[in-house]
Amino acid sequence: MLLVIEVVSPDSEERDRKRKPQLYAEAGIAHFWRIENQAGRPTVYVYELDPATTAYALTGIHHDRLKLAVPFDVDIDLTEIDAL
Repeated sequence: MLLVIEVVSPDSEERDRKRKPQLYAEAGIAHFWRIENQAGRPTVYVYELDPATTAYALTGIHHDRLKLAVPFDVDIDLTEIDAL
């Protein structure tokens, strides 16, 4: 698996932010995106697995547009997504 996307839920914030990323890193999943609701809009936190530490390193925080070339080309206008 190349990428995991986790949508943080109010009832599982702690698990979604801490425990699940640890499990994904232990499984060797290279890319992890965490999506959170901030004032009714999505914010995407992008992480890449650091092979030296086997932990995720934050590579970006995206509020209005998610535009990346890694792990694949993606361009998403986050302002066009319906309110969360």
